[in-house]
Amino acid sequence: MSQFSSMFNGLARSFSIRRGKNPGNGDGREAAEVMAKDAKKNDLILRSSGFVNIDGSNNFASVFSKRGRKGVNQDCTIVWEEFGCQADMLFCGIFDGHGPWGHFVAKKVRESMPSSLLCNWQETLAQASLDPDFDLESDKKHHRFHIWKHSYLQTCAIVDRELEHCRKIDSLYSGTTALTIVR
Repeated sequence: MSQFSSMFNGLARSFSIRRGKNPGNGDGREAAEVMAKDAKKNDLILRSSGFVNIDGSNNFASVFSKRGRKGVNQDCTIVWEEFGCQADMLFCGIFDGHGPWGHFVAKKVRESMPSSLLCNWQETLAQASLDPDFDLESDKKHHRFHIWKHSYLQTCAIVDRELEHCRKIDSLYSGTTALTIVR
């Protein structure tokens, strides 16, 4: 139960952030983006080799990427500690672009995927908690997995639509792999 209540504490903090910034909008994307900006400002997000600078953290991240013979290196990474205002949550992602615009696609996905996932996770969690039949205690791992799975699939669809509408990037013949984990 303590993990579930900590999820709601993070959810409540993100809603209070959103209320402070833009009270009239029901979309949680702004709240997630505010959280991402705050995490960047507080050195909770790492985009190259090194360590995440947070008080009391013992997490280290190391990245190695070597440019091949084909041209521009199209690899991107991200490590975000305290993901979703959760002290024990970490988001990691590796994005390997391919095609003539792959490096731009990989960077765009790296920038939009974490905050979109955070928003979708919080919305799915909030919707699930409103369901009278929802009982997280009955099968914690099963419910948590399905909440994350639904959020992740929804995020991938949203990021894909964003790429289709991005006029600066030709994603028809370019793309990226996205290997991500939330711990």
